[in-house]
This record gives sequence, C-alpha cells and structure tokens, in this order.
Amino acid sequence: MPQPTNDVWEVLSTARSIRRFTDEPVDDATLHRCLQAAAWAPNGANAQLWRFVVLDAPEQRAAVAEAARSALATIESIYGMSRPADDDHSRAARNNRATYELHDRAGELTSVLFVAYKNEFASDYLQAGSIYPAMQNFYLAARAQGLGACFTSWAAYQGEQILRDAVGVPAEWFLAGHVVIGRPRGRHGPVRRRPLDVVVFRNTWDAARADIVYGQGARPSRT
Repeated sequence: MPQPTNDVWEVLSTARSIRRFTDEPVDDATLHRCLQAAAWAPNGANAQLWRFVVLDAPEQRAAVAEAARSALATIESIYGMSRPADDDHSRAARNNRATYELHDRAGELTSVLFVAYKNEFASDYLQAGSIYPAMQNFYLAARAQGLGACFTSWAAYQGEQILRDAVGVPAEWFLAGHVVIGRPRGRHGPVRRRPLDVVVFRNTWDAARADIVYGQGARPSRT
C-alpha cells in the first residue's frame, strides 16, 4: 500500500497517474485536505473564479460512467488502442489494461469536476492558468496522503454536456477538468519523463531538439 509522505520532492517525483483503485472509499477528512490544497493554489488577481464539484452520489457517478464510455471511444481512435489479449504481457498491454479498468469502473469511483468562470477579457489559455494549479495541488495532495489520482478527459468531448447536465453547471462556467481519486491498488512512482537536456532550452529556441518524438521514457497517454 502506498505510504503518505511529507517530503515534497518525493511527492513530485512519484506522483504517477493511478488508474487502478481498491474498493475502499476515500474518507471525507482526507478528501477535504485535497480540496483545501486546491483552494490554496495561485490564481489570477486572487479572484478564485473556480468551483470544485465532488461527484460521489449515484446519479452523478452514473453520469461520470457515461462520460467515460464516450471518452474511451475517442481515446481508442486517437491512440489506436484496443483491449489487449489475455496472453499479452507487454508494457503497452499492462498500461492499456489499467486504462480500460479505469474507464470500466468510472461509475464506482469518487471524482472532482473543476469548473471556472468565463472571463470575457482573457483567453481560454490565460484563464486555464488560474485553475490548473488548483487541479495540480489537489493531485499532489492526494499523493502526499497515500492516495492515487488521475486526470481524465471525461469532461471533454461528448462528456462535457453529460457532466454539465448532471451537475447543472450554468453556461457562463466552463468545465476545466476532471480528476478521479481513490485508494491505489499498486504503487506510486518514480515517474518516467524525458531528461531535462531534451526539454529545457536556454534563451533561444533549439530547433534541433524541438521535434516531438514519442518515446525516450515517456508515452503520450501516460502520466
């Protein structure tokens, strides 16, 4: 069982996306600490134009399951994914099994929908910078307490309207993201990332190192 830690560097370097969870529910006190961490995040002008919607009631979980099914169809098309054969024990097969399990069990899990108010004076990307730190704080707080979390695409594609209707989010608020949280069945990190000398430039753009090639210890659909 993954252990809690107060070491920020351990949290940062081992906070893998968790896609397999036990049946043990997340208690309210632990979830509250994650939400408090989210509310401590930096944001533009400290306006805090965000709301965090916990989805754990039967009706909302059913909507999450429907959104997950819709997202899976899109993900399969984008990444050319399919359910691996039982005798396939490759790394790709193991990763895909975890992804399918997450989507299959979506309606059983607790999750949080992150919503932000639309500001007519700022671009979508600029506004996103005021809520994605909150999502990351939530994610890291989960890891620090020994929980697992995973960013999903379920609030995008056709899932956006499904979740918007299930929660009753008004049109002037946008669905910024969605995070599943639970007790991991497995372990955390270390994360696999490209080395810094591949991704860090100094002062000028390095075209020789700018080509995006999947591999080098990282996969496009894995975090």
